[in-house]
Amino acid sequence: MLHSKLIKWGLTLALLFLSQAARSDVVVIVSAKSPIASLSADQVTRIFLGKSTAFPNHDPAYPIDQPQGAAVRDEFYEKVVHKDASQLAAYWAKIIFTGEGRPPKLVKGDKEVVRTISENPGAIGYIDSSALNHSVKAVLKP
Repeated sequence: MLHSKLIKWGLTLALLFLSQAARSDVVVIVSAKSPIASLSADQVTRIFLGKSTAFPNHDPAYPIDQPQGAAVRDEFYEKVVHKDASQLAAYWAKIIFTGEGRPPKLVKGDKEVVRTISENPGAIGYIDSSALNHSVKAVLKP
């Protein structure tokens, strides 16, 4: 009896560890050419929810999003925007229906986000920190 409880407990711990290991280490990035050095979570949230179209220095901001279901996307919206996938979908459905805005441009994966942002100093996105390179810089590490 005690042996089976120990095995169940061990398996539970292993599953918790694996679920944490599967999480990405998200960072918000801009082009290395951008004058933006850092942003708050609130500033990033406002840009990604279409409530602001500019950085604090008044330069235009163009948010770049990743596909639904991507672990880095889920982590970004959970940690920074404080919305899950269904809340986000409902939010954008309302905004689009009322004509008040449109969601961020969607690109596929960290490499594409880095490429897009490195080519556009006004772009902002998020990636797993392991994808950082010299062409972009992290402005928020939630």
